[in-house]
Amino acid sequence: MVALRLPPKRRRFLLLCFAAAAIIVAYQLTRNRPGVRRMSRVEGLRANSSQFTLERKPFRILGGSIHYFRVPRAYWEDRLLKMKACGLNTLTTYVPWNLHEPGRGLFNFADQLDLEAYLRTAASLGLWVILRPGPYICAEWDLGGLPSWLLRDQNMKLRTTYPGFTDAVNSFFNHLIKKVVPYQYSKGGPIIAVQVENEYGSYAKDKEYMPFIKEALLSRGITELLLTSDNKDGLTLGGVKGALETINFQKLNPNDIKYLDEIQPKKPKMVMEYWSGWFDLWGDLHHVYPAEDMMPVVTEILKLNMSINLYMFHGGTNFGFMNGAFAIRVAAPKPMVTSYDYDAPLSEAGDYTTKYHLLRNLFSLYHTQPLPELPSLRERRAYQPVVIQQHLSLWDSLHFTDKPFKSERPVNMENLPVNNNNGQSYGYTLYETSIASEGALSSRDNIRDRALVFVEKHFVGVLDHKTQELALPVGKGKRTLSLLVENCGRVNYGKTLDEQRKGLVGDIELNKRILRDFIIHGVDMKPGFVNSLESSGHWMPMRQRPSFPSFFQARLYVNSFPKDTFIKLPGWGKGVVFINGKNLGRYWSSGPQQTLYVPGPWLHRGDNQVMVFEEQETDGKIQFTSSPDYGMAVDVQ
Repeated sequence: MVALRLPPKRRRFLLLCFAAAAIIVAYQLTRNRPGVRRMSRVEGLRANSSQFTLERKPFRILGGSIHYFRVPRAYWEDRLLKMKACGLNTLTTYVPWNLHEPGRGLFNFADQLDLEAYLRTAASLGLWVILRPGPYICAEWDLGGLPSWLLRDQNMKLRTTYPGFTDAVNSFFNHLIKKVVPYQYSKGGPIIAVQVENEYGSYAKDKEYMPFIKEALLSRGITELLLTSDNKDGLTLGGVKGALETINFQKLNPNDIKYLDEIQPKKPKMVMEYWSGWFDLWGDLHHVYPAEDMMPVVTEILKLNMSINLYMFHGGTNFGFMNGAFAIRVAAPKPMVTSYDYDAPLSEAGDYTTKYHLLRNLFSLYHTQPLPELPSLRERRAYQPVVIQQHLSLWDSLHFTDKPFKSERPVNMENLPVNNNNGQSYGYTLYETSIASEGALSSRDNIRDRALVFVEKHFVGVLDHKTQELALPVGKGKRTLSLLVENCGRVNYGKTLDEQRKGLVGDIELNKRILRDFIIHGVDMKPGFVNSLESSGHWMPMRQRPSFPSFFQARLYVNSFPKDTFIKLPGWGKGVVFINGKNLGRYWSSGPQQTLYVPGPWLHRGDNQVMVFEEQETDGKIQFTSSPDYGMAVDVQ
């Protein structure tokens, strides 16, 4: 063997190369792990006395909810840094089944839905995590996070041990839980507790259900502390043996705390959801919960030696069609607005509020070290208004949808034979049939939720729960009757979850005669459909008067680093906005919300495509503003 001598400089250079290579390899080996253990892990979160312990030392959870699916991924770290700087030590998040499994057996944990990346981000910032994997999450989210394809089964009994439901839960948990198990505290990760289902005491249709969910978690490797979460009335029926019960409220009632103590003597007390604000509904006012009402309650909770989780710490946005709806006993459900600002301590766009600063001062008293400096705020921009350049009629867009379905009777959207037989989940569905006379069109209250009615593509009126009859105009011969039915959002809380099928859910009548023979188009407005519209040869310039409904297209030119902004549409009626193919959500002149949040990372330098689907009216321009307008405010009662 020949020994090769290298000059000293060359040797140093090679050593540096080897060192660099070693660092790269080490990085590749650790980048997908929960994070380097900064402390020896002997014993995780325990609830064996009146105070939580972590590593056998007293521990108080100062938590806040931020949902990764409501915040652009580019901003996850920003929002979590702001949480840390407020003095919180624990992040809580739900997991939305309907986004992660949009079709049966089709799973998505990538990009915006990369839960593991979110957990790693929390760990890297020194935040603990309470995971709330559902399968039901409420959250003012469509069907409480349950996928709509479950409703294809006409006998489905959601949130029970009905085999059709438990089989689907088992399949989902087989994929989900194996992803989160390595991020548990005992394995060096940030997860210190896992919640069993969510507010089941308010549903409580099956006493075997909560034990089933608990076992579904344990059998797949969940070893951290288990919790349940209910309001005071739900505590009696929402618990499960082996899980610590926690309480949800906004206004403190000493009797509720006393009751929690009675059912769990010598156990830690925690407010899992301290409601820092409230949600808004279309057609209502914007809800605010004043800081001067909130702070005395939070102060008292801490004085009582309780742990707390702020729901929400940062609400974010119901992008797309994912908003839920609020069930009202004697009327139709009211859909949630697109913004989930929630009047939370950190605003929809990540701004500090009065609540944030007051909470930071309060939480600092519970830390021995000074809190981190406040991260700087992101600059926003009110871009110049843009003028609509062209429009495309809904009717001319239909050949970009899936093949229409012919059916003798109306079929609800979930049961349409589309999307690999998973049905249609969101958006609009167009039902067309032939009529030979004028007269009274009756919906028989079978429209879910709102239908624009057309005869020969001429608008006649709107049918919904309130308006169930319309007069159709006189005309000659056979004419086409069209109903464009919108799913405005499925109920997310209450006992009507099994009844949330959308579209036409039964027969409609003309002059008391049931209509038959429908052609049905699913207009779900998924990215593929929206992006394909660009290639249509039917776009018309604005000098030619548009018909409605239509898609309208404009270009926003950004000449520098893109910044957050808000879209404002004062001259428009109701519809949906897409930026570079991403669905920002719905707008509706009925309010209260008047602006839509546009995250800077969803824009790019140069031309940005802005597309608006508008149902009935437009002034031909899109305005931008640097501050949100959530409408006229009213205090939460």
